[in-house]
Amino acid sequence: MPKKAIIIAKNLSKIYKTDVLETVALDNVSFEIKEGEFVAIMGPSGSGKSTLMHILGALDKPTSGEYILDGKNVEKLSDDELSDIRNKKIGFIFQAFNLLPRTTTMTNVMLPMTYAGIPKDEREKIAEKYLKLVGLGDRLHHTSNQISGGQQQRVAIARSLVLNPALILADEPTGNIASAQAEEVMAIFEKLNDEGHTIVMITHEPDIAEHAKRILFIRDGKIIKDSTNHQRRFASIKKEVLKND
Repeated sequence: MPKKAIIIAKNLSKIYKTDVLETVALDNVSFEIKEGEFVAIMGPSGSGKSTLMHILGALDKPTSGEYILDGKNVEKLSDDELSDIRNKKIGFIFQAFNLLPRTTTMTNVMLPMTYAGIPKDEREKIAEKYLKLVGLGDRLHHTSNQISGGQQQRVAIARSLVLNPALILADEPTGNIASAQAEEVMAIFEKLNDEGHTIVMITHEPDIAEHAKRILFIRDGKIIKDSTNHQRRFASIKKEVLKND
C-alpha cells in the first residue's frame, strides 16, 4: 500500500512587507513528505529554512500557496484549530531544549500529556517508556539542571513523542550540544525513523543533514535540490549550497 503524504506544500511563498521594503523569504516552494520519511531541510543563514519551519510547524501561515498537514489544510484553520494541530499532530524539538528548570525529566516529559488531560498514572507510564527509549531510564527523577546538554535534548525528544504525533519537527536539534553528544542524538533520530516515525529536521550543518534519508536544499527561498540518494552526491551539492555563506 502506498504511504500517505504527511506534508503537502504547494507553491508556498512568504513575503515580509514594511512601508519601504518587501522581502521574499520563500519563493514558490513545493514538495511532499510521506509517512515514515526522515528529511533534512538544509541551507545557509537567510536561506528561508526557518521561515519554512515556522509554516510546517503551523506557527505561521504562508502569504500564498497551500500547506496540507496530515490531510488538513492548515492556512484555513482558526487559531484554536491551529493550536490543536500543533499540540496533537506535531512533536517539536528545539535547539534550546525548552525544559522547565529544576524540574524532573519525568515532569518535563509529562507536560504535554497534562495539557491533554491524560490521567496521571497513564502519564507516568508513557513518560517512563519514552525516557527509557532515549536511554534515560536511570535519569527519571533527575532535574534538568542535573543532566548534560545532550541528555536534555534527549528529554526534549522523549517529550515530543508522548502524544504520538504524525510529524516530529526538529529545529537545529544539535545546535547547542557537543559533537559527540550530537552523534548520540542523531542515532536516536535514526532509530525513531527506523520504527516508522516521520521526521523533518532543519539544519545548516552538513554532517547532521547526512543522517537523514532525504535532503531538501534551500537557498534564497527556493528548493534548489531534492536529494534522496545524497550519500554519493552530497559533497558536491553542499559546496554549491554553502558557497558564500
